[in-house]
Order: sequence, then C-alpha cells, then structure tokens
Amino acid sequence: MPMMPYRNAHLVQYSSSYDMSGKGGKGGKGGKGGKAPTSKKAPQSRSSKAGLQFPVGRVHRFLKASVQHNQRVGATAAVYTAAILEYLTAEVLELAGNACKDLKVKRITPRHLQLAIRGDEELDALIKATIAGGGVIPHIHKSLINKQTKGGKKAKF
Repeated sequence: MPMMPYRNAHLVQYSSSYDMSGKGGKGGKGGKGGKAPTSKKAPQSRSSKAGLQFPVGRVHRFLKASVQHNQRVGATAAVYTAAILEYLTAEVLELAGNACKDLKVKRITPRHLQLAIRGDEELDALIKATIAGGGVIPHIHKSLINKQTKGGKKAKF
C-alpha cells in the first residue's frame, strides 16, 4: 500500500531535533528548558499590581465569604472594591487631618472624624453611623441668636 500523506499535512509541524526522552523543551538535562532558574521573578501582590495600599487578596476572600456558596466572585471585583475603600478612607483622613490643623493638634481623634464626616455633605449622606466619642456638631438655631424685644433693643441675660 503506498504511503498517503496526512490529510492535513500543512498543519503538521516537524521538529528538526527529534528525541524520545519525553521531557520536551529545548534539550538539556530535562525540565522545561527556557530561562535560567536565577531569572525567576519575585512574586508581586495584587495590591501592588493595581497600585493600591488596601489588600486586594483579603477583600477578595471577604467577598467570596459574603456571597452564596455556589456563586463566583470575579478577580476585578476585589480590585475595584479595594480601590473604592482606599479612596473613601483617604478622603475621610484628609478631611480629619484638616480638622486637626484647624484645632492645632497633631493627632486625629474620633471628634475630628465626626467633624470631618458631618462637615462634608456627601460623606454625611453616606455614613449614617454614630461615631463613639465623636460628640455633636456645634449648631445654634437662628431664632435663638440675637433675640430682640419690642422696643428694638437686644434682650439682656
């Protein structure tokens, strides 16, 4: 029987160095070949890849724990969530630091956090929690300021 060429002979690639070692690669003492083992990259965290300070891996673990058992959480969901958390934290800390500067102190306390959050309209709408040790926002109603009597004079206390 004459030898018939492969039906898809154009798809078959022939290797010039054919060996039966079964290791594959580019020859040598086994292994996969390629680069030298000293040029191995150091592992890089997902936070550093994304340029974030917040831990992407930990956020991903918490997200997976919070969904139902049969649901999946995408890798980018953790990066996005960590970026949002980092942004909100930076915003609150910047405003609290400004409150510290105004009061001429160097340490951020719950009172400064309270002043920062309640002073910003958007953060106030977002964070509705009670801050322990935050106190209250100073406010005096307009009707209580400068009470005048019928004669046009200010009332004395």
